[in-house]
Amino acid sequence: MNDRSTTGARSVSAPAKVRAPRADAVRNRDQLLAVATRVFMSADTEPSMRAIAAEAGVGIATLYRHFPTRQSLVDAVYQDQVVRLTTGARELLGQLPPAAAMRRWMDLFGDWIAAKNGMLDTLLTMIESGEITHARTRTELLTAITTILDAGRAAGDLRSDVTAEDIAASLIGIFTVAPRSRHEAKADRLLNILMDGLRPARLSHLGPPDGSAG
Repeated sequence: MNDRSTTGARSVSAPAKVRAPRADAVRNRDQLLAVATRVFMSADTEPSMRAIAAEAGVGIATLYRHFPTRQSLVDAVYQDQVVRLTTGARELLGQLPPAAAMRRWMDLFGDWIAAKNGMLDTLLTMIESGEITHARTRTELLTAITTILDAGRAAGDLRSDVTAEDIAASLIGIFTVAPRSRHEAKADRLLNILMDGLRPARLSHLGPPDGSAG
């Protein structure tokens, strides 16, 4: 009699191991994501998946292998930009004085707005369906602004009576009238004017902070 019949034990398969993506697959995905972001940022209307694949120098099948639907690509680009903004606040504060960090962060915000404009139709559909939570994104961005604003107040180089909501509303207004993809110089000028208004009166009219676009 074999062991199985005498013990009544059942053979149990070991749980299948989930393979981590290969390094080259991760690199390919990151490259496609970077190209897609660049294409979305420079587009007046939503580019086709085929156009994005062509810009990346890959076949459409390769793009779909990494991003099976347009929605999955848009979500990846959108979330990547949000992460850049949320993590960028602390990273910039580790490299620059608060005012300069705020000015550099504004450029990142402009990139995010530009990317959104190139995928707006799909993005709005995803927000309406609940696939992307707009309220959560807004909270994350306001938290990032507050992080820099609090550091600036503590250092005495950003006004104490300005809120994160004030800055977010101002940035949306600036990038609505001066999209970076078409009016970069105008956007930079308006951002520098905004920065001048964010400084305490004793520090106003000093020009753009160090490390900012001039």
